Amino acid sequence: MSLASDLTALLGAEQVDVSDAVRAQHSRGEAYAGAVLPDVVVFPRATAEVARLLANASAHGVPVTPVGANSSLEGHTVPVRGGVSLDLTRMDRVLEVRPQDLLAVVQPGVTYPRLNERLRHHGLFFPVDPGAHATLGGMVSTNASGTAAVRYGTTGDHVLALEVVTPQGEVLRLGSRARKSASGYDLCALFTGAEGTLGVITEVTVKLVGLPEAVAAARVPFADALTATTFVTRLIQAGVPVARCELVDPYSIRAANAYSGTSFPEEMTVFLEFHGNAPGVAAELELARELALSLGAGAFEAATDAAERERLWRTRHTMFFAANAANPGLESLVTDVAVPISELPTAVTTALAECAAAGFEANLVGHVGDGNFHLNLYLPEDPAARAAAKGVVDRLTERALAVGGTATGEHGVGLRKLGYMEREHGASLGLMRAIKQLLDPAGIMNPGKKLPEAP
Repeated sequence: MSLASDLTALLGAEQVDVSDAVRAQHSRGEAYAGAVLPDVVVFPRATAEVARLLANASAHGVPVTPVGANSSLEGHTVPVRGGVSLDLTRMDRVLEVRPQDLLAVVQPGVTYPRLNERLRHHGLFFPVDPGAHATLGGMVSTNASGTAAVRYGTTGDHVLALEVVTPQGEVLRLGSRARKSASGYDLCALFTGAEGTLGVITEVTVKLVGLPEAVAAARVPFADALTATTFVTRLIQAGVPVARCELVDPYSIRAANAYSGTSFPEEMTVFLEFHGNAPGVAAELELARELALSLGAGAFEAATDAAERERLWRTRHTMFFAANAANPGLESLVTDVAVPISELPTAVTTALAECAAAGFEANLVGHVGDGNFHLNLYLPEDPAARAAAKGVVDRLTERALAVGGTATGEHGVGLRKLGYMEREHGASLGLMRAIKQLLDPAGIMNPGKKLPEAP
């Protein structure tokens, strides 16, 4: 019996797809060049179906690659060994909202914008905002963050409980609805950021926060990256409670203007947002304005109008697509690092200078309030260009690690960051591999990701 017929008998024909088009859709992520076709794509609707599939896959040694919205940038969802692409987007129900406890329970295929639509009339929201219409399951699996991380933290900071299916098909419930616990090992943290290598997340309980009474945004242009990042570091070090803090280079602004029909000045720009009550937000805006002008910023443009703020952040969230559209026919090499906030000015300016010296078109954006930034290089499909671009990324990453930073602040490891794990984690990789072997002895869960193979 073929794999497809075996799974059809197990789950039903409407949940199994072997068409070339659907398999191709599941062969790669959003920004990873390599593509591998899965043998079959499965669309479960319930935890019990995931459990049956994993038990079957484990018994027969069939690789399983979990997939959500497939907005991955580092190859997390590429089924490098074929097998099953497990698409969880049909598990998309908001199961429970408990406003009195400030929590929600969702299936993994629920996107964070959809959850926030449901929460709005309760005066609550889920604050993690990675930009793409990511699913909650995918966000937990990569510990996603985004533009609001400087104030609200990452996805992992909001996970209270998980339902997880092990590779053997056992359903586990981890964590609780309590806001704190000193009981047992923190297994929610183990599966958060595991990139689907330890099991499949089938339910997520998340903490929520109240919608702020007042919101204000600001756009602050600077003459160069050094001054802009110095402004950011001083603002954060001063303890100003910024909700969002984004750095965007002139290249990105130019691409966004062409893509979205905006007319922002093509300058090194910091976008800010503040949340709170009206007097507090006004005071924070004024502190930011004073600091910016003391460093020679251009016009400090503030906005409290909801439509203007939406326009600003929509432009920021489309910059990846805008930059790609500005470079037709070129490959995109996307990377990110995070460094201690004091190291941010040097890290950003060095990255931009090295791209310019190498002759690459590149754009830089970043959630710089927490020391994280993204660099996208555009290059021809040429082995020499790829090697040179990889050299730029390697040196960027090594500099980040040398100052106590990390090879990936947000994108995750996937396939592309495997080569840096030994340098960053050293002997602790042995413990990680032991955990992987304990939970997934058959090695079926998203193989080839997260951990480099042992030498």
